Amino acid sequence: MAANKKEPVYPVVSYFCGCGGLDLGFRGDFRYHGEDYKKLPFDIQAAFDNEPRCIKTYNDFFGEGKASVQDVTSLDVTKVPAAEVLIGGFPCQEFSSCGPLGGLESERGRLYQTLITYMNQHHPKVVVGENVINLERMEKGAVLEKIKTDLTAAGYHVDVWKMFAPDYGVPQRRTRLIFMCVRNDIYSKFGAPTMPAPQFKDNYRSIEWAIGDLEKITDNSVPNQDEYFGASRAKKGNGQGDENCKKDKPAYTIRANPKSRVQFHYSLDRRLTVRECARIQTFPDNFTFSFSKTVSISQIGNAVPPMLAYTVAESVAQFLNAMKGEAQ
Repeated sequence: MAANKKEPVYPVVSYFCGCGGLDLGFRGDFRYHGEDYKKLPFDIQAAFDNEPRCIKTYNDFFGEGKASVQDVTSLDVTKVPAAEVLIGGFPCQEFSSCGPLGGLESERGRLYQTLITYMNQHHPKVVVGENVINLERMEKGAVLEKIKTDLTAAGYHVDVWKMFAPDYGVPQRRTRLIFMCVRNDIYSKFGAPTMPAPQFKDNYRSIEWAIGDLEKITDNSVPNQDEYFGASRAKKGNGQGDENCKKDKPAYTIRANPKSRVQFHYSLDRRLTVRECARIQTFPDNFTFSFSKTVSISQIGNAVPPMLAYTVAESVAQFLNAMKGEAQ
């Protein structure tokens, strides 16, 4: 009997890894809401972020030393591993509708260029970037086109996927742009990964589906479930963060800058807990957050939902596996 062929494993480098939502999606091997997400054929060889608390959260889950505190703008790219896949949710605050909107004029708004520096040095097969939907609206689309043009100039075919998270099973109203970049020589022969088809378009998962089992848990028997803000409602109007979630609908977006104003539970007279926010973002319950509520919610809100990331990663894996099969 012939020996089983060894499954391919694709080396990955992660920029702007944050607490690890995108990375967890690419790794797989986690359990969320009673469902197992199998390990995917990616090996994250190096992960970087300039926020030490994010790196602490990342390493608490993935293992000590898996990620490093590093400002990638000052990183010697020649010393970074040459990976087949580069991933990075480049900082979105300058593009977010609730951020400062500095756009490409700001230093943070140009951080996507660090991905290009890596692309020019190591020429990965695939690069996956992520950012907020507001990016496509800025300057009537000119900001998005500039980023696409710069990525293309590095020698890549660039598609931009607009993904509404509830379409892919995430119980939260959140739309993200995925930059799917394939090196030109590969694209000319094999094309590019296919944007996943929405599996939940007419059957969105609700906030109750995500956190209903936590209603009677008031201690830390489920990690971070006893942590929530006690801030009162705004005195005038229904300010951002003072919304009441609707029981039978996906939750409002978990924001990265809550300032103690995290939306209210759909039936309990309190704001959402740190764990409930993590659940809404599709982090598994064994992914814990050890800092203050403000820091933890910020890490959760900044992350790519692991379930959404997993859907993207599956498509990349299928593409690379098919390409490898055709090349043999």
